[in-house]
Amino acid sequence: MGRLSKVLIANRGEIACRVIAGCRKRGLRTVAVYSEADAQTLHVALADEAVAIGPAPAKVSYLAGDVILAAARQTGADAIHPGYGFLSENAAFAAAVEAAGLVWIGPAPRSIADMGDKERARRLAKAAGVPVLEGSRRFTGESLDGLAAAADAVGYPLLVKAAAGGGGIGMRLVATPDKLEETVRSTGAMAQRAFGDGSVYLENFVEPARHIEIQVFGNGLGRAVHLFERECSIQRRFQKIVEESPAPGLSGAVRERMAAAAVALAARERYRGAGTVEFVMDDAGNFHFLEMNTRIQVEHPVTEMITGRDLVEMQIRLAQGESLDEVTQDAIAATGHAIECRIYAENPAKNFLPSPGILTEFAAPATGPDVRFDTGLRQGDAVTIHYDPMIAKLIVRGADRKASLARLDEALAALRIAGVATNISFLRRLLAQAAFQAGEISTRFVDAHMAELAAG
Repeated sequence: MGRLSKVLIANRGEIACRVIAGCRKRGLRTVAVYSEADAQTLHVALADEAVAIGPAPAKVSYLAGDVILAAARQTGADAIHPGYGFLSENAAFAAAVEAAGLVWIGPAPRSIADMGDKERARRLAKAAGVPVLEGSRRFTGESLDGLAAAADAVGYPLLVKAAAGGGGIGMRLVATPDKLEETVRSTGAMAQRAFGDGSVYLENFVEPARHIEIQVFGNGLGRAVHLFERECSIQRRFQKIVEESPAPGLSGAVRERMAAAAVALAARERYRGAGTVEFVMDDAGNFHFLEMNTRIQVEHPVTEMITGRDLVEMQIRLAQGESLDEVTQDAIAATGHAIECRIYAENPAKNFLPSPGILTEFAAPATGPDVRFDTGLRQGDAVTIHYDPMIAKLIVRGADRKASLARLDEALAALRIAGVATNISFLRRLLAQAAFQAGEISTRFVDAHMAELAAG
């Protein structure tokens, strides 16, 4: 079965619980790490061992690579799985894990660095024949020479994007030149705090647009496959709320070209493991590269539901030395329609203000082959101010999109959460929108329908 026996999960919450389940499936023991705020949480209870790694602030616990490596040495773990967020796309940490003689269950540090540098990622995508939007070189708040000319070349409206960002973090829209310098400085300052890199670049803004991503998996030797697409256009503040597959109304020809582009990039990069190539698409079906996320995604269950493939198990099998030669493109098929929504402790009527508190009631809907509920919380647990306020992910599958949406609404209606404000009613109103039901969606959908969605 390979030389692995114990995996440390360098994360928390539902993704830590998900990785623990994947490790158990492979007969591996698990080590949880936890901050002081997470001492009584579910991922700590589920793991075979648990190690305290410091106070609640992430920078001194979940982002403290040296502390996490010390926990791995202390417990005799021989591998580290980073989940998503925190250190999952930190090339230096991945390299430190491998230098310590441990197995990094993720892509090679070189790939993380290549794709984490958005300017370099754009160059690599272009070299792989992937369509790329007009963009600029990088700028910092201390060096804005040529900014105005670069913006004119890119064209307005444009996005100011953190060069080291990802997942919608560190992204601001600029419609007119008078807001450009101020936005570059503020975005750079935020990027410095979030990623330790304050450089930004400019990119053409497509509107109306859809955000579609392709799930890829590579063997690290130049062979890669795709596991179809996920529609991720339903967002607020550039953060995804609802994801589904297949993407509604996407033609087979566009799907094939987009998937081929994603696979070409992954193969050229000699990418190892699970990754996601993200695209923006205009209403004429033209698509362009946005970024590549070098990790498992929050929305990976959507792909698992339609393909029957366990992406976390595939990551672990590859790390154990298996070739996965049987996972050919012809062997991967999709059945039905799956959709996921993220349940947050937040108040949509108050600009999605987080709502920390104790889950005085927390009852999931009935689960089964077509209904999945991923969470790292239990009744009585706290949603704290220290971390992302996502409570759970609800994922369903139906024979088609109409059946899937009906099943999702039924499951949302059965979900019981008290003690914190949530976005459940917001999600049910979103699903009921005629335009959403018809698949008439874009990245501006929530903004355009906010008055109806936040009512009540």
